[in-house]
Amino acid sequence: MATDEPNFSINGGVSHSTFAVGSHAHAESHHGAAVQRDQAAEELLKAVRELRADLTRVRADERTAELDAALAETEEEINRTGQAGPTRLERVRQLLQDSQALVGLIASAGAVAGLLGT
Repeated sequence: MATDEPNFSINGGVSHSTFAVGSHAHAESHHGAAVQRDQAAEELLKAVRELRADLTRVRADERTAELDAALAETEEEINRTGQAGPTRLERVRQLLQDSQALVGLIASAGAVAGLLGT
């Protein structure tokens, strides 16, 4: 049985490898490429992490749980993309405005609110 297809073999592991097979194949690798964040995103990420840590020190309720979930999503988005999108920022901004008593109580909430322009 004859074939015109080229043969290839891989000996050993292929983790962290990039390869393409075929006449029109294209391979692109981004292994370990760190997401670039600007100074504003770095400051917001730091403030979000501090606020999340501070939230563990207050009595949890529905509002703090909702705020923590939004902050966790913001942190994840900044880590994944290098920034938080406008919709996400508006959501956190609104939750902080709804929790003015909390913002006054926790300095890190004020820091996040300040970075969001509230």
